[in-house]
Amino acid sequence: MGVTRTTTISAVLWDFGGVILSSPFEAFNRFETAQGLPLDTIRTINATNPDDNAWAHFERSDISAAEFDQAFAKDAAAAGFNIRGYDVLSLLKGEIRPEMVHALDLVKAAGFKTACLTNNMVGGDGLTQHPENSREAEIDLIMERFDAVVESSKVGCRKPETRFYEIACELLDVEPTECVFLDDLGINLKPAAAMGMQTIKVLGADKAINDLEAILGVTLR
Repeated sequence: MGVTRTTTISAVLWDFGGVILSSPFEAFNRFETAQGLPLDTIRTINATNPDDNAWAHFERSDISAAEFDQAFAKDAAAAGFNIRGYDVLSLLKGEIRPEMVHALDLVKAAGFKTACLTNNMVGGDGLTQHPENSREAEIDLIMERFDAVVESSKVGCRKPETRFYEIACELLDVEPTECVFLDDLGINLKPAAAMGMQTIKVLGADKAINDLEAILGVTLR
């Protein structure tokens, strides 16, 4: 089904965790509270030396899950904490946001191209290794909706590296200025905006859908 376009946008790019799925940061905070750690300890560790820490190397598949377990523990120890990498991996399974999946369906029905841009890990949540049972099937069905999927664990680069966004544009045959990109992290949105993309920081589903409706000029509920 086509629509009369009131926008120059032809493609919508979606982060997965924190956009289609609820944010893993909520699970991080629950873990930190249970362990008596300061809130956002895990985020702070991951933001330290962000291009060369354990998290970055694992998302590029430079290291295995076992190596990540040890490397993250080393990063945590440097910050004064005792946290294993395997503990972090167990927290990555966010809940599916059905309203975002519905919005994705309506974006596709309106004729926009779509891509999923995900920093994921071999041994983490996402395409490379799914959760089990019915949730795995649900995620499969969501991923099948996208015209293209760009996974850091497969392409050897990750958000916020510019090349990651270039790959998505090449796969969809669009220019950055024709794209809107949704992500829950400002650090991932900055390079996209610098390339000419319109960006939406996802703090919750309702506002994100409102923002996307305003950009695309279509109803997504």
